[in-house]
Amino acid sequence: MAPYESDDNTNEELRTGRRKAARYVVPVAVVGLAAATIGLVPAFAGSGDPDLPEITAEQLIEKIAASDVQQLSGTVKVSTNLGLPDLGGLESSLAPGGGGGAGGSEDEGSSADPSTKLMELASGTHTLRVAADGPDKHKVSLLDDAAEYSLIHNGDEVWAYDSASNEAFHMKDASGAAEDKGKEEEAPKDVPTTPKEMADEALKAVDDTTSVKVDGTAQVAGRDAYRLVIKPKQSGSTVGQITIAVDSKTGMPLKFTLTPASGGAAVVDAGFTKVDFSKPDASTFDFSPPKGAKVTEGDEAKAEEQARPKAEEDLGQGLEGFEGLKTIGEGWTTIARFDTGGEGIPSEAGAAGGFLDSLGTKVSGKFGSGTVFSTRLVNALITDDGQVYAGAVTKDALVKAANAAK
Repeated sequence: MAPYESDDNTNEELRTGRRKAARYVVPVAVVGLAAATIGLVPAFAGSGDPDLPEITAEQLIEKIAASDVQQLSGTVKVSTNLGLPDLGGLESSLAPGGGGGAGGSEDEGSSADPSTKLMELASGTHTLRVAADGPDKHKVSLLDDAAEYSLIHNGDEVWAYDSASNEAFHMKDASGAAEDKGKEEEAPKDVPTTPKEMADEALKAVDDTTSVKVDGTAQVAGRDAYRLVIKPKQSGSTVGQITIAVDSKTGMPLKFTLTPASGGAAVVDAGFTKVDFSKPDASTFDFSPPKGAKVTEGDEAKAEEQARPKAEEDLGQGLEGFEGLKTIGEGWTTIARFDTGGEGIPSEAGAAGGFLDSLGTKVSGKFGSGTVFSTRLVNALITDDGQVYAGAVTKDALVKAANAAK
């Protein structure tokens, strides 16, 4: 199939479709996940490109917006290739409640707490088993070689269970009541974990700085799909392109792939390997803690967090002290700028400063000097006088922004 390129005259239609698409809550929404699920999966493996009727980018975006899949079950493969340095487990110990679980101390929180457990999705390759039946019945299970972590939303009940530590986490989903009362008391907001959720986030970026086209077809999890390709028009972005495989019948995104401008393996790629749109068995969403399981209630977790060491409290206050978050540029090359209110990372800051400094690259310019910390997608410049510039942009773009700010 030949590609169908959008032009400037269709940007308003694209934005309209994007806004509609963003309103839809994916049926496989995961309540309370606190990890960004981005991955590395071979792109669109299948039995060949299906022959489908031609469709424009505008029509495909509208098809995504109109998608209203309420019931499904399947398997999603997710991996991460951000190019982060190996910190030898340091990242997990720094996470809230890090080190909890089997063998952890009582004040380290629950290993089943979704805000900590699913930080594992930030690296490596993972398999998720998902199921949904309407807006208030969802289940996502993170499968490991010898254990399983499940997050279950059934009506106003939310359970998480970690079989490795035999710990459960329980909370009430008061989103419906909160909406009625105009309050914000509800379960934690979802983060993108399925191709649909990721696609909705990507479609929010569709504007005059974006090229959108339909570029052929694919077969994903045994289903025929269109390939929607989104690319930045601007130079300086670390994003090469985003490819979304859209089910030709239901309009539901089946696969999401983000490749970096630098080339190589995908940074973000999550896709169904199996999918079934029939109604899951009602027992799928039933859960009772196994005998002997440690159960932590959501209110207890809040109390534990409030009782954490003063060092963590001081760190939080330090973060709140950032002065005047500002943005520079627009579209895909937007850079966030803020002032830490202190110094950067001078080499004489001791062992900790030296360690952090070794992870970055020294740069200099009209702004003075500083250190750039890089991943394959997001880069950050911390100047020696405490200014921070960060975005999905190149190192040169950060230095240029810092120079222009002087």
